[in-house]
Amino acid sequence: MTTAMQTHMDRYQKCIDICNKCMVECEFCLDACLHEPDVNNRVKCMETLKDCIEICSISAKYMAGNSQFASQICELCAEICDACATECEMFEDNHCQTCAQVCRECATECRNMAQA
Repeated sequence: MTTAMQTHMDRYQKCIDICNKCMVECEFCLDACLHEPDVNNRVKCMETLKDCIEICSISAKYMAGNSQFASQICELCAEICDACATECEMFEDNHCQTCAQVCRECATECRNMAQA
């Protein structure tokens, strides 16, 4: 790996890792919510989980590709992760609470990366 490639990967790696972790946690939470008895009360939460899954995936891809738009995508990712955390925090299930925590961590890291 060239020095330039290593430098951009070093810059992005922590954020890529948390985006991937958040994407997986949101997938798990979405699946679990689909099987909860109050599934009809979770529609907005599940829609936000889907958005979060997509933006985390896109953010990781943009950072891995060293895109000139990675910072803007990560800023949007932070906004969506915060929204997802807010939705998940409304439910007391462990999967929702864990997801909310990971979403907050991802939002923080994405904002840090976007401002770097």
